[in-house]
Amino acid sequence: MARAADAADELYRVRDTYFPKDPAEKISRLQVLADAALSILDSLPPEQRKSPLQRAAYEFLRGKILDVFPDYHKEAEDHLSKAVKLNPSLADAWLCLGNCIWKKGDLPSARNCFSLALSKGANKKILCQLSMLERKMAQGTEDQAQLVEESIKHAKAAVMLDIKDGNSWYNLGNACLTSFFVTGAWDHNKPQQSLKAYQNAEKDETMKSNPDLYFNCATANKYLENYERALHGFESAALMDPSLNADEEVQKIINLLDKIESSMKKGKDEVRWAIYGRSNAFD
Repeated sequence: MARAADAADELYRVRDTYFPKDPAEKISRLQVLADAALSILDSLPPEQRKSPLQRAAYEFLRGKILDVFPDYHKEAEDHLSKAVKLNPSLADAWLCLGNCIWKKGDLPSARNCFSLALSKGANKKILCQLSMLERKMAQGTEDQAQLVEESIKHAKAAVMLDIKDGNSWYNLGNACLTSFFVTGAWDHNKPQQSLKAYQNAEKDETMKSNPDLYFNCATANKYLENYERALHGFESAALMDPSLNADEEVQKIINLLDKIESSMKKGKDEVRWAIYGRSNAFD
């Protein structure tokens, strides 16, 4: 069981850190690792998965392995549902079940799973997922701003549980940046707060392989008109994950800077001509 758990952890590590140019290559690699993890799990002797707790652990790991892919997998939901029925105290199983249900679009049920997971005890991973889900649920709703504020509250709670955890800081940065856009993109305190959170996230070595961190940090810098930092951030994100289209953001900033430079040059020429015209008028 411990070997299967380690294999599942490695599977998710690859999911979160491996970004080839061809997304199909990533899916293929995940499939190979998932098959290997399932083989380890299936090699477990039947007598070691007889009790409800043993069976719950088995069902949880099987569901977790099957749910590593980006699309919804019904078999994964079935195994995770069995796990929480056999052991309702298994918070990690509730968390995985919530993620799985989220993929099929049932956001209220996913939120219920995360809430049930939290009821087993404070957990930074669950708080971060709940924060992310609330931002998703906020899209296009009348109480959008309120849901985003709830998202920020849960993100801050995750940070308070472990101030050195980069993922919690990253999630808080995302929540503050979302609030900036939801409230009309005028309060620059929000991207400033998100930038500070991203900078704290970067102190965690495990986050240096997250291209989204660099992309989102660059986005905050762009709106704060820190164009040089934004360019560096988007370029780093593009190198790590080509699918983010960060190159397009780089080009947008370059075009913007060209326009600013052109406008400034035009303005200087107009001032120069105005002065020249006045001097001629006195001649």
